[in-house]
Amino acid sequence: TLEVSKRMKEVTVGKDLGKVFGIKIIYFDLNKSNIRKDAALELAKIVEVMKENPSIKVDVRSHTDSRQSSEYNEELSDKRAKATVAWMVKKGISADRLTAKGYGESQLVNKCSDGVECSEEEHQANRRSEFIVIEM
Repeated sequence: TLEVSKRMKEVTVGKDLGKVFGIKIIYFDLNKSNIRKDAALELAKIVEVMKENPSIKVDVRSHTDSRQSSEYNEELSDKRAKATVAWMVKKGISADRLTAKGYGESQLVNKCSDGVECSEEEHQANRRSEFIVIEM
């Protein structure tokens, strides 16, 4: 178990740190890979959890919505994952505790695949990073 703000949470390999600690999802703007201000606030919480628990290693998994080609989205999601890791390293997390992979549009969280009409909010839900524990 891990302690954050005097709360004990059960974390195991394969879990998303953000979900375990109730941290809001890190979202990206359309066609962008930079860390937004609202995302930075939430990302700082992930960094804090990792600082308090130095044995945790995390795989940053970034995603896109289905707009653009799958090749473009693979590349964009890879940039998002790398930008997320770079931000975390800049904030004090050792690079050897982080891996990064982009999944493009292969793991959508809703119905918004190619050719399906969706709202901007629905597309936004797919443009995200996850923080999967790979080692403790």
